[in-house]
Amino acid sequence: MKEIYTNLFIGSDDDYKFLSYDLKGWYIIHACKDPYHKNALGYVGRSAPKDHPEYLIAERDCHLILNLVDAPDPSYIPKEIIDKALNTINNKIPDQKVLVHCNQGMSRSAVIGMLYLHSRGLLSDDFEEAEKEYLDIYPFYAPNNGMRMYARNIW
Repeated sequence: MKEIYTNLFIGSDDDYKFLSYDLKGWYIIHACKDPYHKNALGYVGRSAPKDHPEYLIAERDCHLILNLVDAPDPSYIPKEIIDKALNTINNKIPDQKVLVHCNQGMSRSAVIGMLYLHSRGLLSDDFEEAEKEYLDIYPFYAPNNGMRMYARNIW
């Protein structure tokens, strides 16, 4: 887990599990479907019921739980999910520490962190240059193609 901006931390499942014993003062964004979204909605199998009101996003106490997979194609990354994550970070970090995590802490959560820094004007407007800058801030950044292309497409 690494703090990339005041009160904004990016990490992995292991980081969340370590924190989960005492979440006082923390808000958690689970940027991974499995197991968090599956557990929140209680579904088994590969996907949530498409007619469920929390199909994309579930909120529980101090948790934002995203139905986000590390797909190879950026068209499978719902804009609503990324927008909600970025807005939540913006709304929460003045008062709480926020951990955005995915399973390994290298792709989904890392890209959300990079997009947040860019939204604050802290990274270059050139995507490839911004990636280099972000690697200095968050050296675990190693996104899969879908997340990387999603970010590049909206940059």
